[in-house]
Amino acid sequence: MGNLKAKLILVYKDSEAIILLHGLSRTSRSMNKAAKLLAAYGYKIINVDYPSRTADISALAQKYIAQALKQCDGKDVKKIHFLTHSMGGILLRNYLASQTIDKLGRVVMLAPPNQGSEVVDRLGSLRLFYYLNGPAGLQLGTGNNSVPNRLGPVNFQLGVIAGNKTVNPFLSRLIPGVNDGKVSVSRAQVAGMKDFIVMPYSHSFIMRREAVIEQALHFIQQGCFAR
Repeated sequence: MGNLKAKLILVYKDSEAIILLHGLSRTSRSMNKAAKLLAAYGYKIINVDYPSRTADISALAQKYIAQALKQCDGKDVKKIHFLTHSMGGILLRNYLASQTIDKLGRVVMLAPPNQGSEVVDRLGSLRLFYYLNGPAGLQLGTGNNSVPNRLGPVNFQLGVIAGNKTVNPFLSRLIPGVNDGKVSVSRAQVAGMKDFIVMPYSHSFIMRREAVIEQALHFIQQGCFAR
């Protein structure tokens, strides 16, 4: 993958948009590096800042994705892509379960809990967990009734990048199998996705890694990851 950069192309300035959706208990600052790297290729970047701990997934998705899409109105933007981290991917799946996006291009999800996370199963009943993660955090368990597991297969062009390194051995012990400290490699996957790769990064920092952002852009441009 050393020549990945050489495979990436510039687009006509602002002719395509990439909406960035950060994860739970984070802010848009966590996506700043991705925003800067992607903007250098000509994309119009909308780095959404949403209060992830204040409402449930559906409320957050309907309000903040709709606001981001409004910024793509007008004839200049021909395609709208998404790059999400963690719960940001579940917000997008929730939104697309009930609505369409006219100019939707491709989507890349980084470390998404597409089948939930055992961390929520094990710690969700603790008051501290709710304080740190809010109502949306409680919706990300692995049970059949969790929000991710009720959403069903995806019907858009999706690439998923999972991490297999952890900086949190305590949480990793709660998760069966290879994981990134919050989500297992197997539970990051979802039926209907077009491509899937595993990269050697942790949940907390995967969205800041240049190699990950370049892979995401390769999927947005080519419909597959570079191998």
